Amino acid sequence: MNKAVNDGVWSGSWVAERLGVELVGDDGLRALLGMALRRNPKRAHLLVSHVLGKHVPQSPSVVYGHGFALGRRVRELLGEKEAARALVLGYAETATGLGHSVADGLGLAPYLHSTRRPVAGVARAGGFEEAHSHATSHLLLPEDPALLAQDGPLVLVDDEFSTGNTVLNTISDLHERHPRERYVVVALVDMRSARDAGRLERFAREIGARVDLVATASGTVRLPEGVLEKGQELVARYESPAGTAPKAAGRIARVGLDWPHGLPDGGRHGFTPAHRARLEDALPALAARLAEALPADARRVLVLGFEELMYAPLRLAHALEQLAPAPRIRFSTTTRSPVLAVDDPGYAIRSRLVFPAHDDPADGPGERYAYNVAGGGFDAVVAVVDSAADTPALHAPDGLLAQLAAHTPHVLLAVVPSYVPEPAQVPERPPMLPEPLRGPAFSSYPPDEVGWLLQDLSDVTLEAPTEEREEAIQSGGAHYAESLPVEYQPSEQYQELFRTALDASAARLALAAGVVTETVIAERSPRPVLVSLARAGTPVGALMRRWARFRHGLDLPHYAVSIVRGRGIDTNALRWLADRHDPRDVVFVDGWTGKGAITRELADAIALFEATDGITGFDPEIAVLADPGSCVRTYGTREDFLIPSACLNSTVSGLVSRTVLRADLVGPHDFHGAKFYRELAGADVSVAFLDAVSDRFPEVADSVATAAKELACADRTPTWEGWKAVERISEEYGIHDVNLVKPGVGETTRVLLRRVPWKILARAGAGADLDHVRLLAAQRGVPVEEVAELPYTCVGLIHPQYTRGATGADGRAVAL
Repeated sequence: MNKAVNDGVWSGSWVAERLGVELVGDDGLRALLGMALRRNPKRAHLLVSHVLGKHVPQSPSVVYGHGFALGRRVRELLGEKEAARALVLGYAETATGLGHSVADGLGLAPYLHSTRRPVAGVARAGGFEEAHSHATSHLLLPEDPALLAQDGPLVLVDDEFSTGNTVLNTISDLHERHPRERYVVVALVDMRSARDAGRLERFAREIGARVDLVATASGTVRLPEGVLEKGQELVARYESPAGTAPKAAGRIARVGLDWPHGLPDGGRHGFTPAHRARLEDALPALAARLAEALPADARRVLVLGFEELMYAPLRLAHALEQLAPAPRIRFSTTTRSPVLAVDDPGYAIRSRLVFPAHDDPADGPGERYAYNVAGGGFDAVVAVVDSAADTPALHAPDGLLAQLAAHTPHVLLAVVPSYVPEPAQVPERPPMLPEPLRGPAFSSYPPDEVGWLLQDLSDVTLEAPTEEREEAIQSGGAHYAESLPVEYQPSEQYQELFRTALDASAARLALAAGVVTETVIAERSPRPVLVSLARAGTPVGALMRRWARFRHGLDLPHYAVSIVRGRGIDTNALRWLADRHDPRDVVFVDGWTGKGAITRELADAIALFEATDGITGFDPEIAVLADPGSCVRTYGTREDFLIPSACLNSTVSGLVSRTVLRADLVGPHDFHGAKFYRELAGADVSVAFLDAVSDRFPEVADSVATAAKELACADRTPTWEGWKAVERISEEYGIHDVNLVKPGVGETTRVLLRRVPWKILARAGAGADLDHVRLLAAQRGVPVEEVAELPYTCVGLIHPQYTRGATGADGRAVAL
């Protein structure tokens, strides 16, 4: 490629002609977008922005100008008074620079962008999923947590607004924590389909807020039948195997910027109007240093940013462009997104440089890319990275600098200091917390079986019928943990089914309990402190404690604590544990994994606790009996089978309710609450369940030893297959929200006992493991649909009619 990217031909024509894809919309849409192909099981085509400064080198004035102009429009929409109260939030990685430019255009608002880079010592103020991601992909790490706690307008900026899933996930997460009256969504292009066009308006009505959309242009992509298969065929045909990297020939040099001390490199931890003023003052001198370092004969220069670090390189490029006389400046950024390159004027990605990640990413090593640099005719490239990315991998023979030097005679490296906020001050210790509750005064378990780090709310009326609870949650005035469902009273037929299932699976449960306990003792601590997540984790914690005593003669401490979706773990319980045990010995225990929501919730909560309390050592990795969702490394089995304790509620969990967190009942220095249902003693099988399983320990002891050794040598890296399956099911059944899909036998049982179920998907030939599910479904009039190749034994779907009342990942309403 020896010409500019466009060559006067629309850079989407190659894809459009071969796939029959149509880009329709505003007149200026083709000037903003081209198209490319990528290897993706859900969408073959990729819209490539000409003005974002990510994949396509562009004039920095054009890139900055588009974001700035959008910011001015938002300012006009909000008015001066509301604009001064706003917060601008941009999305990693593609829209970090765009969002910052919008904030500049708004002029009066601070800026924050999400990040995929965890920062030690900085509390997570939130986290949310991006569509089609299997883990928490976006973290919010403001230096000042109050930045997100204000009630002024929130302006959310992304490069493209298509399905709206990511934006709705964000608003749902943040609205739960800090409700606002107004949100503004900003994008370069609004590409919603007709099906998605009304979602934003419906969502706004459901949360009781105003949500506006501001975009430079709008349109949609028309896709013919079979486009995905055709796209995959094209990728396979044109994707060339990685060859030997060309040898670097250009000169590589480092240039000192003298970046202002203490000035953030971007919006990862917040960027205020005061920061903006400091940067504006410093930019002329910074640009002058770059200009002095450039070769005198350079006529075409690329300033190349680094993944999320887009704004600082963009502003440096813009300032360099303003110098007179100045070479022709272009700006783009490296990325972690793999895209097919085809050297054709009608294709948006004409060349691709591949190099290893060089900032020690949290998700491990991997390839990174720079597009349309090779063959771009640049006389010099200024690579701008932050200090966290100035690593040996950057300077390696196959690293980014060497790749650039193979395609341009001069490479300059400019390093911006990575801004890390000062650690938060540790707050004063709360008053002395009480000792844990124990049976028989609280729970039907013997006192040495488990200590409940909870407060007793048995005398408080908290129960409400399922539909009534959902209506309360639907109104926006209630969180699921502020009330309790009416305890399901099992029929004699259902109790007999439980007894049959327990007898059939006791040995299987004993094997899994033994394997997970052996793994914990071998890998986590020789004398672990078991902390079960009440209440599904409590029977499992008790079984693990019994196995440790049976096999090793250990008398392990076992406590039960509360964790609430959307609100985290009981921090007073963590303080109590840290005061009496080494946090490094604590092992959190749960029954099973579904999508992995609690796994992520616990990780976020522990990180926040460490940052705010200064207490470290707690490992957020959960140990579970069964991990069908492949979400953790410490488990007894990854099979999705019937764990009989999932069939019942309190009557198999020590007669203890779900945990309760309500401001008028739980103070800042109290444990979360729960109830002890003494009146259900006649139906209690809690101890009988433990006895039935632990009685089988001797017969499985040899099998446990063998299985534990095999597991120790196996690759147990979580694949999050469950999350991927849930995404697919959500789309196939027209739900479009993963929070309404509850995978696995345990979660399906909960749907039938506590929610308003829509239908049950059962793996063909699942057999007796689903007898109780079929019985409950028949009692509630819910259809059971057999599905071939279902990765779980069964999946429960919550009724879409009650979407706003069915609790989702944040514990509140879920909106379609």
